[in-house]
Amino acid sequence: MKVFLETERLLLRQFTSADAELLIELDSDPEVMRFLTDGKPTEAQLIRDDVLPRFLRYYQAYENQGFWAVVEKASGEFLGWFHLRPGAPDSSQGLELGYRFKCSAWGKGYATEGSRALLRVAFAMPEVKRVIAITMKPNVKSAHVMQKLGMRFERDFVETRFPGADKAAVQYAITRDEFQKQGS
Repeated sequence: MKVFLETERLLLRQFTSADAELLIELDSDPEVMRFLTDGKPTEAQLIRDDVLPRFLRYYQAYENQGFWAVVEKASGEFLGWFHLRPGAPDSSQGLELGYRFKCSAWGKGYATEGSRALLRVAFAMPEVKRVIAITMKPNVKSAHVMQKLGMRFERDFVETRFPGADKAAVQYAITRDEFQKQGS
């Protein structure tokens, strides 16, 4: 297992081609997918043929950016994933931070813990001045994680990347200076 980052309770490791079933299970949970696809699972073949290969390509294209499987240290259980990637829709947005977790991992502070560590990674790169995070507007728990990280609300917008019925989304952001002032 190639560990990218370690926190107090988590290991973030590179995905491998053997991880398709973990992603299929994650994206098959209607609660996990509620705000993205109205609870519809991502098709298994799409994960095998598109999603996982796209995750794997990041490791060749970028240093310290991409998608990482999240494993709980104590149990070795796969909990979900994080990403830190070029911001959408263009690089002027800085980097984009994101996460998706199994329901069993919700409310335990894992998203905040891993995100804070990834913000340290991002701002250790001299060229990164800003990191954004996006969530669907009804997903107030995800927005709360962003707020706990010291990110500030930037805008409401229509998110077209996901097939869910409610396209209302919000964007939060934090700059290098704001992050450093927190002492993180």
